[in-house]
Amino acid sequence: MGGVRCIGSLLLVIYLILPSSTYFINVVLAASSSSSSFTPSDNYLINCGSPDNTILDDGRTFKSDPQSASYLSTDEDILTSISPPPPSSSSPLSLTARIFHRESMYRFPIIKPGRHWIRLYFYPLPHPSYNLTSATFTVTTDDIVLLHGFSVKDTTQMVFKEYLINITSDKLTLKFSPMKKSIAYINAIELVSAPQDLFSDSASAISPAGVFNNLNIYALEVAYRLNVGGPLVTPKNDTLSRTWLTDGNFMVFPQSAKTYSVYATADQMADSGVSDPNFNLTWKMSVDPSFSYLIRLHFCDIVSKGLNELYFNIYINEMIGASSLDLSTLTSGLAIPYYKDFVLNASAISNGSVIIQVGPSSNIQSSLPNAILNGLEVMKLSNSAGSLDGLFSSDGTYKGAKHGHSVAMRIAAGFGLALGATALLLLLTRIIGWKKRPNGYEKQKTFSSWLLNTSQCSFMSSKSKSTSTTFSSIINPGLNLGRAFTFSELRVATKNFDEKEVVGVGGFGKVYLGELEGMKLAIKRGNPSSSQGINEFQTEIQLLSKLRHRHLVSLIGYCDEQSEMILVYEYMANGPFRDHLYGSSLPPLSWRQRLEICIGAARGLHYLHTGSTQGIIHRDVKTTNILLDENFVSKVSDFGLSKMGPDSLDQTHVSTAVKGSFGYLDPEYFRRQQLTEKSDVYSFGVVLFEVLCARPALDPALPREQVNLAEWAKQQNAKGSILKIIDPHIGGTISKDSLMKYVEAAEKCLAEYGVDRPSMGDVLWNLEYALQLHGAASSTSTNTNANADNDEVIINNGDDDAKNKSKETVKDEMIVDISDDSGVVVGSPMFLGNFQGR
Repeated sequence: MGGVRCIGSLLLVIYLILPSSTYFINVVLAASSSSSSFTPSDNYLINCGSPDNTILDDGRTFKSDPQSASYLSTDEDILTSISPPPPSSSSPLSLTARIFHRESMYRFPIIKPGRHWIRLYFYPLPHPSYNLTSATFTVTTDDIVLLHGFSVKDTTQMVFKEYLINITSDKLTLKFSPMKKSIAYINAIELVSAPQDLFSDSASAISPAGVFNNLNIYALEVAYRLNVGGPLVTPKNDTLSRTWLTDGNFMVFPQSAKTYSVYATADQMADSGVSDPNFNLTWKMSVDPSFSYLIRLHFCDIVSKGLNELYFNIYINEMIGASSLDLSTLTSGLAIPYYKDFVLNASAISNGSVIIQVGPSSNIQSSLPNAILNGLEVMKLSNSAGSLDGLFSSDGTYKGAKHGHSVAMRIAAGFGLALGATALLLLLTRIIGWKKRPNGYEKQKTFSSWLLNTSQCSFMSSKSKSTSTTFSSIINPGLNLGRAFTFSELRVATKNFDEKEVVGVGGFGKVYLGELEGMKLAIKRGNPSSSQGINEFQTEIQLLSKLRHRHLVSLIGYCDEQSEMILVYEYMANGPFRDHLYGSSLPPLSWRQRLEICIGAARGLHYLHTGSTQGIIHRDVKTTNILLDENFVSKVSDFGLSKMGPDSLDQTHVSTAVKGSFGYLDPEYFRRQQLTEKSDVYSFGVVLFEVLCARPALDPALPREQVNLAEWAKQQNAKGSILKIIDPHIGGTISKDSLMKYVEAAEKCLAEYGVDRPSMGDVLWNLEYALQLHGAASSTSTNTNANADNDEVIINNGDDDAKNKSKETVKDEMIVDISDDSGVVVGSPMFLGNFQGR
């Protein structure tokens, strides 16, 4: 079936179009070619080494080796059989191969110059005299290097390479060059004309933003071609004989989508068990970061019932590619194919990945599942050496650093020698210093260099050589990461990092529950071999080294031995706030407890916003990022998405790609990609209604008008029916005045525009007032003789009378100044379920 992935503002579903797999691919072709029926002028198909023609199941005939001998300039051996026979599922093109001992060439006449597909098939089949798994060779055309130092070690499947090159002459030479003391081989070759209008000569550049011209001078290698939302599509069902893979393996959060058929009922958003799914659908693909890439996205609006109903945004490597894309305006109709090309510069590829995201625009006209992607192609662009594999050109010249003994080189060499001598002197000085260290100080392999400049961090892999600079010498006093734990201490604390002790997992690594010296710890261990989540990990370290507040998560210490990167937090005994509201068997919290927890979280956020010159925007406020200690004191956690606020009074926002979580995202931030402190205020407003109603911010199991908690709560309050949706566990315990003040604060947080929302300081004041009103009402109902002093005692929750009136263990901290961090409680870990890579 053809496929399409969609994400709605309320539901996340995949639309599978028709029971014919040809529909989607013909749609894609129609979008990229003037005709869905294309006859190539040049069409060379060769089954190398085969004595007979080979007909594939798609109807194409690959000529035998004797029939194609006129194209080959060689006298090399031919392999015509294998032993043992290949699996039944193997391609018939893997049964034979042609082996080359020396440089050999295929020369093909070109009838019509222009873009041509080159498809090469490699399978290292067994041979009594040659070991094809050890064969290493280079493949070039007249002016393009396709493969350099290439080999195939895996004998379980065929390796397929696909290129699109622009041929400007009347012939093409395809050269196979074995490396020294090795051989080359090829199982099958395709050289086929491509439609000349398949690609235009320009595309949208992502970084820097602009227009990328002269695409025709570049050769392309297909890295990924995905049928989004649909099954594998083979050349049999594609009029250009292309293969389209399924996209499931490349989705960062595949559980967020389920299949929806036009001819069946819609599946609801999948319950993945993850507390913080990303707002946008995300595909992540590993690439060679030394090359730039052409990215083509295919669209066809098959979900809208009318024009101008579908608006969505496109992000590439977290940078905006297109904002509020309206397919019906671009195509002047529905179900009309459309594609958009982007070029991503190598400098914008971090951690060796291309990340594609689509997410709904908050355009008020949009009423359908409002983000769509039908197909995705990622193609490597040739570099300045005319290569798609390394820096050697087709004539064998290395185009990297220049060789030779020029004057400039000699000067550079002399300069390097001087630097080397200086480095040696510094090393000797360091060694002498090390010998004078206090007794018991253990030598460490550190990740200090990673934190040397926290504004420009770069993760050091397990294979990296550690620096001689000690971590502690850098962090004190600049980075306040606390106690330096030894690796052996943490290994004992976590029972040798036992998998049973894991309480959280993310792209950076795992979080373990540990116990040391009678104290429970949350131990966050970075994985040096993984780059996913490292940006968030870096951000958190930068912020936690600067922040100290009783209502923000705080560090206990760190470990940097043996190339480890471990941060240690106090274990938060009562876990995420959400677990005490719904979805677990924990006893429900009282209204007073909920208010005090919200007040604590508001204090933490207020400190973030005002505690430094620029201020800090959390960007992922939700009930799973509010943690509770053994006394139910709340602390805001998970600063992986946080951003520094505007760096001058002239700026009102920070421009950045949209990140956040379903149901909590500020609609103004999403529309404009402009982040402000009021974005946190909006998210906190959703939290307040989540606390009041004890239900998720988004619940697709409910009727459509109830799915989004923020919208549903505002509607009910406008009707005067807010009491109907309150958590029944607390519905009869809230005083009218306290409830009115609380709901008023929550609704103001959810104003459409940030300028109309209160500051976190104002929100905090209203919540404290709501708590006072509740305390006053409670005192009146339990003791008719209560006076104002008694009310004050209950609010402060600081004497025996207050304790007798309630079993609650939450300590009210209203008397604490928001900006006062003198009474810091060192603690709060990254806890359960809060570590999913983004």
